[in-house]
Amino acid sequence: MPFLDIKSVDYAYSSGDDEYIQALQSVSLSIERGEFVALVGCNGSGKSTLARLCNGLILPDRGFITVDGMSTSDKKSLYEIRKRIGVVFQNPDNQMVTSIVEDDVAFGPENLGLAPAEIRERVDWALNCVGMSEYAKSGPLRLSGGQKQRVAIAGVLALKPQMMILDEATGMLDPDGRAEVMNVVEKLNREENMAVLMITHFMEEAARADRIIILDRGHIVADGGRELFSTPEIFTDAGLDLPISVRLAQKLRARGLDLGAPLDIDSFVSSALSALDVDRGEAVSDGEKNHNGGGEV
Repeated sequence: MPFLDIKSVDYAYSSGDDEYIQALQSVSLSIERGEFVALVGCNGSGKSTLARLCNGLILPDRGFITVDGMSTSDKKSLYEIRKRIGVVFQNPDNQMVTSIVEDDVAFGPENLGLAPAEIRERVDWALNCVGMSEYAKSGPLRLSGGQKQRVAIAGVLALKPQMMILDEATGMLDPDGRAEVMNVVEKLNREENMAVLMITHFMEEAARADRIIILDRGHIVADGGRELFSTPEIFTDAGLDLPISVRLAQKLRARGLDLGAPLDIDSFVSSALSALDVDRGEAVSDGEKNHNGGGEV
């Protein structure tokens, strides 16, 4: 049985004056324990609606959703469902509820009624997982955006969920902050076997997932592994950009140099050097020589 199972789900929300907008239509997907899935789509494609459906914040108009065998439509199961699925939203400031980092992380476990010793253990573990132990006594307002989001993730981790949903959780961060969060997410997926559903509009982030689902106007139009990037029109038809490495590879392919579809800059460089039959170490050495003025012009 899949950990998260979504079957034939429809959802429409009111836009006022008795008018409704269909956010999702006939959406079906499942996620297993330990999977790392990216959900991508343009604004209005239904991504955030799907995130809120997953742990029962809203209920489908049609179809059903189960988490670890429990239906989100069963009010008696919602408490257990929300212990199993933690959600991290876009703005970390909206998730801070106290003036001290460790108190903020402890907020969820305290509401579970856990013993003080267990709360302490969970807080220390969660802060260590996200690399924020040294900031335990700090005030959230003194942290960078990336650090705040890592604290928000720690607050979810302290509940010991089996799955984490990141709803555009890096959308308000600078590149360094996004890198911090992505490193933490990958570590949790790899070392804690935590399932991850990452909702993002950054294609470089999506390319780091094991599986990519594309939503377009409330419909799933593609669901597959990283090989999807070998068919760029799947993304462009849905109004999405491609990772810069894939775009660069396309331009080179148009000039007769086929590198495939490298998913990050590092693999792009390696593929380009390989195609040109250049040793990477030699290229770096030559680049440094030229930069220092020692090479030929």
